[in-house]
Amino acid sequence: MTRHFLCLLTAIFLASSIPAAAQTSTKVPRIGYISGTGSSSDQGPYVEALRHGLRDLGYVEGKNILIEYRGAEGKTDRIPTLVAELIALPVDLLIAPVLPAVVAAKKTNKATPVVMVTSVDPIASKLVDNLARPGGNVTGISTLAQDLNGKRLELLAEVVPRLRRVGILRDVEVKIL
Repeated sequence: MTRHFLCLLTAIFLASSIPAAAQTSTKVPRIGYISGTGSSSDQGPYVEALRHGLRDLGYVEGKNILIEYRGAEGKTDRIPTLVAELIALPVDLLIAPVLPAVVAAKKTNKATPVVMVTSVDPIASKLVDNLARPGGNVTGISTLAQDLNGKRLELLAEVVPRLRRVGILRDVEVKIL
């Protein structure tokens, strides 16, 4: 009987020492998105395009990814506060499609990756060191629209040979770091 008791005790001891398969808590990535013109009720088409693109890659908002949205409602002076708010959450990635948000994000933090979407020259505006190796935490895309304007005008003159005058309206406010 003592032998059976010892076997039972050993079996209980061994069974209790086997590590239980712990449920792994997977962290859901959080993306911060800052818009210069949007509001909480109207986030705009770019946010919906982001959601659609993420869905195409298998990410479902609320299940395996979160998007924290902030809109400045056209008030650019609010952008640095909104960027700081997103960084403080914290977000794993910040998408900044407006130049003031990229500038604020670069000044505010050095760790959170910032994806810029801009039409300014990122080197001339000192957002990145160079295009091949941006350095720091800012990366993304730039349309370099200013460099293409001359070519666009040439193309327009070829398409409309009788063109004599062209008016160009442009927002020239570019803040350089």
